Amino acid sequence: MKARFLLAGMALLAVATVSLVAAEIDLEGVKCIMNPKAAAKADKSLDYKGGKVFFCCDNCPKGFAKKLDAKDKTVMAKGNLQLVATKQAKQEHCPFTGGPMKTELTVNGATIKFCCNNCKGKAEGMEGDKQLTALFGEEAWEKAGFEVADAKKSETK
Repeated sequence: MKARFLLAGMALLAVATVSLVAAEIDLEGVKCIMNPKAAAKADKSLDYKGGKVFFCCDNCPKGFAKKLDAKDKTVMAKGNLQLVATKQAKQEHCPFTGGPMKTELTVNGATIKFCCNNCKGKAEGMEGDKQLTALFGEEAWEKAGFEVADAKKSETK
């Protein structure tokens, strides 16, 4: 009898924890990384760079993990974009020059900042996957100094 109550209590705690984490992240307008026509769901997530990325179903996280293992630049950029769009990642510098941020542009629901209108114009002149990888790819991610807040907290513990 005690084991049953303990098990029920642990299950309730697990559900509450998932709900609290998801409640902090606003998924309104956020699309699945693997299926951009479908909305991302709070209970379909995967840890990524110290944050969480969200998907539409149970199959998409598996596909995402395989693409990460294969170093797929577009999928990595989509994961990075979702971290920015859900406000889990904060930007420090321009993704092109590494300079201070003065102007901004919204791309697929994520606001990205630039040092000048020339860099912003360069980004606006790109489309599709080229724009995505130029602004949110691994090289831009490093140059822009993006950091996921939870990842930073765990590093300082």
